[in-house]
Amino acid sequence: MTAFHPERALIVQSDLSVLVEVDAPDYPQARASIAAIAELEKSPEHVHTYRITPLSIWNAAAGGRTAEDAKAGLVKHAKYDVPATVLAQVDEFFGRWGKVTLEKGAEDGALVLVVREKAAEARVGRDPWFAEHTVPMGPGRWGLGLLHRGEVKQRVLKLGWPVDDRAGVAAGEALDVSLRGEIFSLRPYQQQAVDIFLDSGGHGVVCLPCGGGKTVVALATMAALKTRALVLVTGHEAAEQWKRELILKTSITADQIGVYSGQGKEIKPITIATYSILTSGAKTKAMKHFDLLAKEPWGVVVYDEVHLLPAPVFRLSAALQATRRLGLTATLVREDGREGDVFSLIGPKRFDIPWRDLEAIGFIANARCIERRVAMTDDAREKWEGAIDQHERARLAADNPGKDEVVRQLVQMHQDDQILVIGTYLEQLKRLSEVLGAPLLTGETPHSKREELYGAFRKNELRVLVVSRVANFAIDLPDASVLIQVAGTFGSRQEEAQRLGRVLRPKKRGAWFYALVSQGTEEVEWARNRQRFLAEQGYGYEIEGTTE
Repeated sequence: MTAFHPERALIVQSDLSVLVEVDAPDYPQARASIAAIAELEKSPEHVHTYRITPLSIWNAAAGGRTAEDAKAGLVKHAKYDVPATVLAQVDEFFGRWGKVTLEKGAEDGALVLVVREKAAEARVGRDPWFAEHTVPMGPGRWGLGLLHRGEVKQRVLKLGWPVDDRAGVAAGEALDVSLRGEIFSLRPYQQQAVDIFLDSGGHGVVCLPCGGGKTVVALATMAALKTRALVLVTGHEAAEQWKRELILKTSITADQIGVYSGQGKEIKPITIATYSILTSGAKTKAMKHFDLLAKEPWGVVVYDEVHLLPAPVFRLSAALQATRRLGLTATLVREDGREGDVFSLIGPKRFDIPWRDLEAIGFIANARCIERRVAMTDDAREKWEGAIDQHERARLAADNPGKDEVVRQLVQMHQDDQILVIGTYLEQLKRLSEVLGAPLLTGETPHSKREELYGAFRKNELRVLVVSRVANFAIDLPDASVLIQVAGTFGSRQEEAQRLGRVLRPKKRGAWFYALVSQGTEEVEWARNRQRFLAEQGYGYEIEGTTE
């Protein structure tokens, strides 16, 4: 007879999907248990859907979890008996971790792929690429050169087996780096992240929320290694912010830091390069900046916002396999589905901590997430209904003039807060800037003007700032406590994570994240997809009634 436990939240199904009832008494514990080993697929109000995948299990295994832990969590929180086939699959996926390793060969630059499982050995043996690029060295062993270190990990993963890279990394050129203890001290979880990364062999990803101190983890890693470092970032503003943090919080001086971007190209002991400069020339494969930076004796490469790593930069990542690689991100979700390449070329997820845990101990702000559904004006709906092109429909739904009054009301309601109004479409943002009497900052705003506006906001001389997608990343506005999102990029969970992070710096007041959605349009469905990220982190999402 099937057992039934009404107080439990998980319904585990034989197709490896897991339904999670949000209203069940043990939901918080059950969510934490399943989120550690599965990926969230859907998050409507009452029942969320997770899926156990090989990659989700291998990331868990790389982070120290065991099959016994995973199965015990499923059984403990399951409303009905867990299917035996699911428990067997969990065992199988965990069992594949550590069965294929990449190890040092007898000579410099030589590597050995070691396969300790007959099924995997057979798959590798049948693959034509291995016949061409490796040398058989006996049962379950193939020799290869350093040149193919990244590619072999990608290929074996596609065959269904994760590669545990144990071949070691180069020390890099020495550099005296220390943290300025009189300025700040590491939080316990930041120190734990550094220790786990270094103990792992020096390759992997640290997941922390915006405001959780990812940059500090990287600075502490540099200080522990005392070696030259290459930091790859999303844009020039991010590069300047990293430079400020290095000067403020470490012994590194300005003349030891080079910024390599479209605005200047300096290679120094600590070099900060933008993804865009690395990918210039990608279409013709004449990526000279890419090749130049790959030749430097770095001891660690830091990939900021690794979930946004452009596909061409994976080539650089493959070339830097003998260098320590630290990925930083708020979410491992990639909209292009290349999470497997991050796993293979940067490394597995080594450390994460639930956002709500950091909120509970005061390291990030307590946040309320609210979706406000807004009726479209008659004129806007007529244009939207007549549009055929998907992008035009998206623009018309986002640029609903009915949102203007809602934004104005929210700004008035939060008179004691510093507010960011963020969107996608410039015409809408220009209109809102006029409605609110607030300055507008976009990608076209000169760098000097951006710094002026950011500075005024930081000093509380400016209460409301209207910003475009340029503010999704790497802006340091610690006192922002309200974000009003008038338009998002389709269903991007990445963007939702970044934007929520803009208001999560710890502060005496709480934080509010409003997403305005045009009722009866594609925006409603896209909002549901974006909300999956919030559900992954344990946030609820209030939906306020439409104005229709």
